[in-house]
Amino acid sequence: MTVSSTADPAGPEPTSPWRAFVSGLLAVGLALGVAELIVGASGASRSLVTSIGDWVIEVSPSGLVKWAIELFGTKDKLVLVLSIVVVCLAVGGLVGVAARRSPWLPPIVFVGFAAAAIVLAFQDPLANRAASFAAAVAAAGVGLAALAIMLRTEAIGSNDDRRLFLKTAGAAAVLGVAAAAVGRSMIDRMAVIADRAEITLPFARSADPALPAGAQASGAVPVITPNGEFYKIDTSLATPSVDLTTWRLKITGLVDRELEFSYNDLLDMEMDERIVTLSCVSNRVGGSLVGTANWLGIPLAELLDKAGVKPEASQIVGRSVDGFTVGFPTAAAYDGRDAMIAIGMNGEPLPLDHGFPARIVVAGLYGYVSATKWLSEIELTTWDAFDAYWIPRGWAKEGPIKTQSRIDTPRDGRSIAVGENTIAGVAWAPNRGITRVEIQIDGGAWQETTLAESIGDDGWRQWQLDWTADPGAHEIVVRATDGTGATQTAGLAAPRPDGATGHHTITVNAG
Repeated sequence: MTVSSTADPAGPEPTSPWRAFVSGLLAVGLALGVAELIVGASGASRSLVTSIGDWVIEVSPSGLVKWAIELFGTKDKLVLVLSIVVVCLAVGGLVGVAARRSPWLPPIVFVGFAAAAIVLAFQDPLANRAASFAAAVAAAGVGLAALAIMLRTEAIGSNDDRRLFLKTAGAAAVLGVAAAAVGRSMIDRMAVIADRAEITLPFARSADPALPAGAQASGAVPVITPNGEFYKIDTSLATPSVDLTTWRLKITGLVDRELEFSYNDLLDMEMDERIVTLSCVSNRVGGSLVGTANWLGIPLAELLDKAGVKPEASQIVGRSVDGFTVGFPTAAAYDGRDAMIAIGMNGEPLPLDHGFPARIVVAGLYGYVSATKWLSEIELTTWDAFDAYWIPRGWAKEGPIKTQSRIDTPRDGRSIAVGENTIAGVAWAPNRGITRVEIQIDGGAWQETTLAESIGDDGWRQWQLDWTADPGAHEIVVRATDGTGATQTAGLAAPRPDGATGHHTITVNAG
């Protein structure tokens, strides 16, 4: 393919140098964006630029590499990638200028770039060869086509030509940036997934015992909620992709010494394994925004003690990499409940959707005041000095989880068989435990259910009741009593401002 930048001899003058430079720069920019998009869409975690960057590091003198690390610190790889992009854009601009007189040059340069990228990607053991090949070929084709169009539309001749060039150049710029942004987002996510797959979690020094054989009630949800079924509520529009090489957990504020931990620092610490039920404050009576997992992590109190908490520090503020914040009493880290910086969930590193690489888990507190996912900072402050994300938005500053119960079987509105049936479900009051669950059928006396074996006060408890159903419609109501002797209230309240209340009630038809 050749690029012709000269008009008819009787027509306009050749392309102006600065516009030709812009054309070449934008053509390369669009080509790079397309390459990122194709690699990202393929599910690969290594872009062409990354493979080129690794080659540059490999062939660079060790003294130069050391100098770059000392100068730029953890940003050295970012600087290298940006430098490669800038050089490519600059070369593209020069090629655009040269194309005015040498139309054969752009194909040579673009094909040469593509060939070099393919060779380096094929030498990269972490690169996806098929995706890299497709990205390089497509980038060369798109870049050449874009350059030809822009050089053809911006030859000096009339105002219409200039306006057409500006529109074309603007479209190329927007498409290039958009493709690069989307592609880079997908590549970063895949890179984090690849990093996560390489992690081997340490053994817990203190592990919860195996689940009792009688912990599962017939007809209830699984005692341990699978990671893929665990509820997901957060304010992030897209799941953050955290680079472990640069991620740090900071402890700041009212402490004797501010500290900073890498992910490897956390892995080297002693950890506990605890079964804890978490619930969202938005969960309605009988809702599904509640789940139980086996969490692996460092006790929050032990981590805070390394920094030395000052006596006046009455609030712990958790900050996420995406800016979300929570706030809960400092006492919650020291009153004996399970409170930890979790890095594992049900035997594997935290899933991306649930806060990888680290999150806060505090038994007995709703997520909006405690469960910081993608944790980046823990700040110690006073109770009145800071209001976390949801507080100015009308939610209560304190968020203890209310005692709740739910009927899982039969389902509301379903038809059931006349005769023997099982009513079953779960009840939870993290940090207090469940001691009794009762069922009321058709407004009659409360009947005590059979409780499944306890998995600990911080986890929910399953229950069931065998029932002989007569023909017709029936109303079934459930209530629970926690370890303090308090029975959940029948009074109805919406989730705002500090959690819903009421008895879960269903209606079924036997027949």
